[in-house]
Amino acid sequence: MMRTQVLVVGGGLGGVAAALAAADSGLEVVLTEPTDWLGGVLTSQAVPPDEHVWIEQFGCTWTYRRLRDEIRTFYRRFYPLADSARRERHLNPGGGHVSALCCEPRVVVAVIDALLAPHRSAGRLRVLAGVAPVGADVDRDRVSAVELRDPVSGDDIVIYVDWIIDATETGDLLPLAGVEHVTGAESREATGEPSAAPEHQPLNMQPISMCFAMDHIAGADFRIDRPERYETCRAERRAGWPEGQLSLLAPDPRTNAPVPRTFVPNPPARAERTDEIHRNVDLDKDLWLFRRIADRHRFAPGTYASDITLVNWPQIDYWGGPILGVPDEEVRTHLERARQLSLSWLYWLQHEAPRPDGGHGWPGLRLRGDVVGDTPDGLAKAAYVRESRRIRAEYTVVEQDIALEVRGAAGAKPYGDTVGIGSYRIDLHPSTGGDPYIDLGCCPFQIPLGALLPVRVDNLLPGGKNIGTTHITNGAYRLPPVEWNVGEVAGHLVAFCAGDALLPRQVRATPALLERFQRRLDAAGIERAWPVIAGY
Repeated sequence: MMRTQVLVVGGGLGGVAAALAAADSGLEVVLTEPTDWLGGVLTSQAVPPDEHVWIEQFGCTWTYRRLRDEIRTFYRRFYPLADSARRERHLNPGGGHVSALCCEPRVVVAVIDALLAPHRSAGRLRVLAGVAPVGADVDRDRVSAVELRDPVSGDDIVIYVDWIIDATETGDLLPLAGVEHVTGAESREATGEPSAAPEHQPLNMQPISMCFAMDHIAGADFRIDRPERYETCRAERRAGWPEGQLSLLAPDPRTNAPVPRTFVPNPPARAERTDEIHRNVDLDKDLWLFRRIADRHRFAPGTYASDITLVNWPQIDYWGGPILGVPDEEVRTHLERARQLSLSWLYWLQHEAPRPDGGHGWPGLRLRGDVVGDTPDGLAKAAYVRESRRIRAEYTVVEQDIALEVRGAAGAKPYGDTVGIGSYRIDLHPSTGGDPYIDLGCCPFQIPLGALLPVRVDNLLPGGKNIGTTHITNGAYRLPPVEWNVGEVAGHLVAFCAGDALLPRQVRATPALLERFQRRLDAAGIERAWPVIAGY
C-alpha cells in the first residue's frame, strides 16, 4: 500500500510531462509505466516524432522544446558527429524525412531520465516500472485508489491518491474507474462530422503497429526464419492493396490509389533540407529514408557500419482487430498477429523484395532489437497505439472545428478556454472496421480545457490521446507535441486545484479562475494561440 498526492498512470510522453509539471509545482508524484522505458511513442513504441513544419520556431510548450534540445545536446556531447552534422543548427541525427529530429529511442530514454532525476533525488517523484492498472476504488465521483499489478511476479500494489492522471496509451483507467468514455468511430448523427461513420462503430479504430529497427550489412546474411503466419499475411488482400501488404505497392494516404514505394538500403550521402519536411508529400515514398534514425554520414567514419532505420510503414499496420474494448484473449491474439505481420514484412524484404539490380531480397538486413531495448523477438517493447479510449468530456473537438475544408480561411475554431496548440493533418490509417485512409487538411488548432474535463468524475484527468476528441479529430490531436501538451496541462491543473481546494470544472466555469490558470500556463511557456503566419 502507498499514498501519494498525484498518481500518473502511464509513462509515455503525456505521463512524463504531467509528472514533471506536478513535481515542478512541489507536489508528491508517483509515475507508473508497464515497460522499463519511459517515453512511450518515442521509446518503447519506437516511432520518431511526427511534428508540424514550424516546430523549430514555435508551436509547442517550452518543456517539449527542452526535450528536443536536450536530445540534440546528448548527441553533440556523447556521439562522434561528423563536422558537417555538428554545425547543423537543428541537428537531425537520422536525417529522416518524417521529422526534423529522428533519433535512437535509447537517447530519448536517457534524456527523459535526466529531466526527471532532480525530482526523484528530492523524493518528490517515484517511478514504478513494469506495472499496469487492474482495478480502482471509486466513491461516487472520486477515485480513491488504484490497484496496479506486475504481470511477471503477479504482485499487486494499491496506491491511495488525491489526484489521478490517466496517461495510459489506451485509456486503461477509464473503464476500471467507471469514467464515461467512448471507443471507436462515432456516428455522423452524434457528431455532425462530414467524415464520420453512418452509425456508431465502437470497435472501428486505427490500426496498431509493431515497429522495429534494422540496418543493412552488404554481403552478410541475417535472414530470419519464416514466420508462422507468413503465407497468411502474404495472401491477404484489401482495397488499395492489389499485391497485399507484403509489397512495395501501397495506397497513397491522400488518394487511396496504389503507388509504388522505393526501398534501397544505405543510399549515398546527399544534402537534406529540413524545411522540406512535411512540404513534399512524396517524402514518405522512400521507405529507408522516411524514418531513418541514424544516418551513417552524420557521424565520424566507422561509427556506424550502416544507417539504422525504424520500420513504421503502411506494410506493418495491423487492422485485423482492436486491442481495447474486447476480451483479454482477443487482445493477445491481435498483438501476436501484429507481431507476425511485422516479422513477415522483414522476411519478405530479406527474401523477396525486388532489388534495383533485378535480383530479389536483401539478406543483409539485420533486425536491431538492441536499438529498441533488447526485446526477445527484436521488435519494439510495445505496440504503437494510434487511438485510445476517449473521455466523454465537457467539450468534444469535432471535425467542423478544425478541418480545412470546413473552416477555410477562417482557421480553426478559437476556444476561450484554450490551454495549448497543435497542428497536423487529420490522419487516420486503414482501420479495424475496413475503412481506407482518411487524410484531410487541418487548420492549426487550439486545445480546449473542456476536452480535458470528464463530464462527471472530479479527480481524474486524461493525460494523452484519451481527451475529448472524436475518432476523426483524434487523427490530428494524437501526435507527440499535443500529447506532451495535454499531459503538462493536466499536471498544472492538478497543482492549481490542489492549492485552492478547487475542482477542475470550477476552473473552466469561473472566468476569473480560468484567466488565472491560463496566466499560469503562459508563465510556464505553454503556447495557447497560433501566431499569424504570412503565406499560409
